[in-house]
Amino acid sequence: MHSYTKAESRERGRLFRKGFRQSLADCVDPEIRRKIERIDQAAAERGALELAALHKVQADARQDLAAAKAVERTAPRAERAAAREARKAVEQRVKFAERAVHKAEQS
Repeated sequence: MHSYTKAESRERGRLFRKGFRQSLADCVDPEIRRKIERIDQAAAERGALELAALHKVQADARQDLAAAKAVERTAPRAERAAAREARKAVEQRVKFAERAVHKAEQS
């Protein structure tokens, strides 16, 4: 996963266009490739950190869901409806976390 900042995206696009024009003339400057590789490497490192953070959020949400299910199962009859609503809210958080992880892994 790569996570480019706006400035990196602009700079990478500018360098790519410059390299493309140079490749048409068969005289590509190797410094352009190195700069693009440095930008890609920084974005890959940032993306790996963000993906690890997303996995942690997902694991925490799943842990909270297990706790919410246990609370719901052990709740007295009068409090069961509130426990069910709390469990549903936590299930929604798990669903959002799983979507975010899946989306990040696909990009």
